[in-house]
Amino acid sequence: MNKAVHPHPQVSDLLEGLAHHEGGTLTVRDILDHFGERAFGALMLVFAAPLVLPMPPGLSAILGAPLVFITAQLAMGRPRLWLPRILADREFRTADYAALVERILPYLRKLEGRLRPRMTFLLGFLAERVVGLVALILAIIVFLPVPFGNMLPALAIAVLGLGLVERDGLATLVGWLVAVASLLLLAFLAKAFAAALAAFFLTLATDPI
Repeated sequence: MNKAVHPHPQVSDLLEGLAHHEGGTLTVRDILDHFGERAFGALMLVFAAPLVLPMPPGLSAILGAPLVFITAQLAMGRPRLWLPRILADREFRTADYAALVERILPYLRKLEGRLRPRMTFLLGFLAERVVGLVALILAIIVFLPVPFGNMLPALAIAVLGLGLVERDGLATLVGWLVAVASLLLLAFLAKAFAAALAAFFLTLATDPI
């Protein structure tokens, strides 16, 4: 069977190519320029995918801030992505980026083998704005220091970004389902936490000193 021909380089190839960037450091601007017109979906994937895997504490804030800007502009319908200099010039070691890419690539290549342009009515102008709005809400959750609360929202953002890049409406639909599941789970956890906190203070108020 002949391998499907893609009109553009696949995201996995672009990610891998950037891992061989000359010099010891990369900036967010380098990644933005590297992906060009596919920047919105590709960068949603780049910044969200690492957070799906167990990562050191504090990484969600580093990766979550660009996600907030990216998804907000997608929701507003901006034709070209812009990041403030403080984010665009943020540097990190090329070796660290390469290590992250090495962890993500096996999963990404498996997904890409199943993706193709389809159900594009789910990726029209208005539909993309709604995707951006939902992804923005998820990005804010990812940015917040919620223990174990950012992995599922990050997965939803990554899948939505992949759907945008590959123009695959089915992948976008899966991203929607993961987004709904993550919001329901977080609502449940928030309710459980509030109930536990209320019970704790009630115990303090009723126990004799």
